[in-house]
Amino acid sequence: MTRQNAPRRSPRPARLALAVLCAAGLAGCVSMAPSYVPPATPVPAQFREAPPASADAAALAELDWRQVFLDERLRQVIVLALQSNRDLRVAVLNIEKARAQYRIQSADLLPSVDATVSQTAARSGTDASSTVSRSAAATVGFSNWELDLFGRIRSLQDEAAQTFLATAETQRSTRMSLLAEVASDWLSVGAYRQRVALAQQTLESQRRTLQLTEFLHGEGAASGVDLASIQGSVESARADVATYATALEQARHALELVVGAPVHDSLLPAIDDAEAAVALAPLPADLSSQVLLQRPDVLSAEYVLKAAHADIGAARAAFFPSISLTTTLGVGSSALSDLFDAGTRSWSFIPSISVPIFRAGALQASLDVAELSADVAVAQYEKAIQTAFGEAADALAVRARLDERLDAQRALVSASRRGYTLADARYRNGVDSSLQALTAQRTFYSAQQDLITLRLSEASNRVTLYKVFGGGADAGG
Repeated sequence: MTRQNAPRRSPRPARLALAVLCAAGLAGCVSMAPSYVPPATPVPAQFREAPPASADAAALAELDWRQVFLDERLRQVIVLALQSNRDLRVAVLNIEKARAQYRIQSADLLPSVDATVSQTAARSGTDASSTVSRSAAATVGFSNWELDLFGRIRSLQDEAAQTFLATAETQRSTRMSLLAEVASDWLSVGAYRQRVALAQQTLESQRRTLQLTEFLHGEGAASGVDLASIQGSVESARADVATYATALEQARHALELVVGAPVHDSLLPAIDDAEAAVALAPLPADLSSQVLLQRPDVLSAEYVLKAAHADIGAARAAFFPSISLTTTLGVGSSALSDLFDAGTRSWSFIPSISVPIFRAGALQASLDVAELSADVAVAQYEKAIQTAFGEAADALAVRARLDERLDAQRALVSASRRGYTLADARYRNGVDSSLQALTAQRTFYSAQQDLITLRLSEASNRVTLYKVFGGGADAGG
């Protein structure tokens, strides 16, 4: 066989590889997505209720939750919730799902290379004389790899990346809300335990008063009206004990529901806790509303907005031609055993171009949908900022007057205690009727219950301030 008739073995595979590399270099050179410009914040620059100045105030987003939740029992309950809460578990799984979706979208930027080995056998002819032909082939290559010349695939990749980031911020927001809800429910359990204890103490005191009144009534020193009034007061106290005991059980159920696991009695707040279980997060003076832009829910809304911008880029790129490549390298032989030894080499390189001509307005409609979705995302982002500002402003307004309210309530409890002590002494010495003593006792009891409620409001406000300014959402469990 002469050289001219010999099988041609030109360096086409090398040229083919070079062509593929050049095409890959051209891919993604253009982006049709509009430039992202953050919308103006639709809220005042400063809060009207300025918090007390704190020179050493740390950035709330960097404040570890252990610096705010001080009680060791509360910390253990929070850790239990971080391990057991189902909503948080779903949020973490959603992050993994979004991360996988991003990897899938990123893979479209590179060709998918597949290898195929096949063997065929065919029989032809009559029963008397038939022949069996065999062939084997092995190929490696890729098909329909789109060159991203106009950034469609890259825009979809950006959209998947922004969606992943939005999902991650949603998880941070869920985690932060969980911390705050656990702390609030734990504090509520403590408050109801104090209410039950106070109601029980009041009931025991009134029962002793009832015993004295029954004795005086038997001696003719107390009227039937006094006896009936004391009996009514005792039954009212019994009703309070039952009511607050029921509320305590409901509060504990709510705590265990949000924790996602049973909470042992040893982890509940003590009745006589004197120290605050929650510290007041340090807030700098002249607090700017710009700090709200770092809240996880606001950041999530912004990432959704960026994803919508990327969708516009993909919709715009769909108007332009789509170029795809299909290429294979392989060998063929009549026998599988000789495939790689004496097989015939083959290659193919098939570029294709698709130009949209008539889509009945579908492309324009897709672009309109993407642009309207971006407008919706802008409105949702602005709404998230307004909601964050409203929550923070309300919490600051409550904080500004809580100390004054607590001082006034403590003074009221002290005055009521003195009034009840004097009225009870006058009744026991026969100076006044039981009516004055009962009235003074009810006033004292009511003032004590109101103080418990106000203390709970003050502690809950500390939790709320920590939450609304986005503090500590990244801290480890």
